[in-house]
Amino acid sequence: MKLLARTASKKSGASRKGRGFRIAWKLALLGLPVVAVFGVLFFYAVWAQSFDLKTVGDMPERNTVFDVDGKIYSRLAGANRVKVALNEVSPFFVDALLAREDTRFFEHGGIDWRGIARALVKDVMSGSAKEGASSITQQLARNSLPLGGRTLSRKLLEAMVALRIERDFTKQQIIELYINRIYFGSGCYGVQTASLAYFGKDAAKLNLSESAVLAGLIRSPNRFSPLKNPEGAALQRNAVLDRMVELKKINAAQSEEAKLTKVTSHPKRLPQIQENYAMDAVQRDLNLLLTPDQIDNGGLFIYTTLDPAVQIAATQAMETQLSKIERQSNFHHPLKANYRPPEEGEDSSMPYLEGALVAIDNSSGGIRALVGGRDYAQSKFNRALPPANRQIGSSFKPFVYTVAFMNGLLPGAAVSDGPIEPGEIQGAGNWTPGNSDGTYGGIQPVSYGLIHSRNTMSVRVGEIAGLDGVQKIATTLGLGVNIPHGPAIFIGSFETNLKDLTSAYSVFPNAGVRKQSYIIERIDDADHNPIYRAAHVNIPALDPSAAWMTSQLMEQVLVSGTAASAKSLGFKLPAAGKTGTTNDYKDAWFIGYTSAITCGVWVGFDQPQTIIPRGYGAALALPVWTQVMTKAALRYPAQPLQPTMPMARATVCSISNHLATTGCNAAGTAYEITLPEDKVPQVVCEIHGGTQTEFAQKLQDMEQKAGALPNRLFQSFRKFFGGK
Repeated sequence: MKLLARTASKKSGASRKGRGFRIAWKLALLGLPVVAVFGVLFFYAVWAQSFDLKTVGDMPERNTVFDVDGKIYSRLAGANRVKVALNEVSPFFVDALLAREDTRFFEHGGIDWRGIARALVKDVMSGSAKEGASSITQQLARNSLPLGGRTLSRKLLEAMVALRIERDFTKQQIIELYINRIYFGSGCYGVQTASLAYFGKDAAKLNLSESAVLAGLIRSPNRFSPLKNPEGAALQRNAVLDRMVELKKINAAQSEEAKLTKVTSHPKRLPQIQENYAMDAVQRDLNLLLTPDQIDNGGLFIYTTLDPAVQIAATQAMETQLSKIERQSNFHHPLKANYRPPEEGEDSSMPYLEGALVAIDNSSGGIRALVGGRDYAQSKFNRALPPANRQIGSSFKPFVYTVAFMNGLLPGAAVSDGPIEPGEIQGAGNWTPGNSDGTYGGIQPVSYGLIHSRNTMSVRVGEIAGLDGVQKIATTLGLGVNIPHGPAIFIGSFETNLKDLTSAYSVFPNAGVRKQSYIIERIDDADHNPIYRAAHVNIPALDPSAAWMTSQLMEQVLVSGTAASAKSLGFKLPAAGKTGTTNDYKDAWFIGYTSAITCGVWVGFDQPQTIIPRGYGAALALPVWTQVMTKAALRYPAQPLQPTMPMARATVCSISNHLATTGCNAAGTAYEITLPEDKVPQVVCEIHGGTQTEFAQKLQDMEQKAGALPNRLFQSFRKFFGGK
């Protein structure tokens, strides 16, 4: 019996062990999926940790370009997005968004499990997968980070990243990031850009109907665009309004009133990238100042020196004048009006007459206007900037005269206007340049040569200035790095571009100081921290007194010289400048300045050819200049040009360039002139003999006594003898 009992007991124990094993095995089988699920979730949770959530707030937007007054001028690069704070968005839109995309947004922690279950049930019942269940946080994760394609793996990773976002950001921050990031169709990112593009208003001013339209766009922005499909947009709007009533965000009356509103777009055209030559110049400088990534990421605030009023005036004046030239009976070239762009690409050069203009603020060097051609849509080639170099002709002559004045030549000195004889010019062989009008005069004062742009006189003045000195000044002024070393440069037989030539001219109203021209004043990053500021480089380039002497002569260019027609064009401002015309009338220039603005104008063809017979700079370029400068003076008043150094009156011999004697008076070579004090000759003419004139003697006596006499007394003597 005991044996049977032991046997039965053993069988019972084995049975219990078997049942326990089977139970454990079954539990293990049941637990494996749970472990697997936790393993998968753990894997995706770890994977989610690898993403830098700081990039969630990094979204490319257009770089904003401001004008000289700090007003928005245009935008460029980056996505078509303008970020706004949540408090700058209509509450109607926020409510409509949540009603449409995530009604339990403030209740879940990043994943709306109830919404997922509801969507799953609807999908099963409908036999399709049409219902989406991504929360706003999940959508933000998907749109902000590289999570992969539309797969289950992506959805799991998206959910884990959403949980992280909910821990690191507040609900308000998540909504703000979302409404700035999402795409609304028609190239618009973010609610502010969409509001402007579709309704012509800021997001803060969206009404209920408009808010519901934008919220209805999110799931299919191109299909339901109010620009292309207003009926479809209205249907989506109404669905959003119904949901808002259901959630008690609005009442039925508000909903019905909004539904009665016709979906009508009033788009505000957003500035596009590089829409004109001025923006092209901004982009060029931006490429030099920043890295491609800095530019492409967008969000920059670019403060320029551009003045829209001057820019518009320049664009209009250029087209008005060139169209007028095209209507002249002696103009025998293709007309812009008849030009038809190629179906693909663009012509490398335009067949019709072109022009360019640059206007620079004298006090800073800031570019106020820049026109690089007549039609940016037809030709992106910017004729105001390098490499658009052209021969500058007579417009270079003022610098030659200035160097000569630095070497002691005076405006009243006698120089021959006769033909240049072969071999006369050192190092030029048989080069014999002539005057453009084919006429020649006798002995003339130096001033006549510049005022009337006489080539023969200018070459002889260049001989006095010295080839080395002229070449050095051209280089110092930034007119090129390989200026030819030959006497032909005395009459501008070399090439440079309009911007650099105009910048060089600004030394005259700036007392010989070259202020580096620039178009970008400051660049701030997306957080408004400055990352670049213009250096405002000032380089002493010309002797101030010599520059003033030349400037006085260029004032006469507009009064009685080659640009005297300015008066008949209605130009009445105190100003100075110089015409320029190249061989065969292929290029027409006028560069001039007031006390406030220096402006340069070029007219010609992309492929150099005669514009019209005898097409001088005064006839072709000057009219553009006068129109623009008259307009600019409304903003930048033109004051009389004044010397910055002490002036004195002297009687000088036109032959020796020294103080005149009684012999000079007898020979008829003595003349009176007002000069900068440091340019008054210190020696007496030794050519004509005689004694010093009374004036010259008194002048020398004053110089000797100047150190001993009180300054006030010395000044009174100077005024007595005609000084200032």
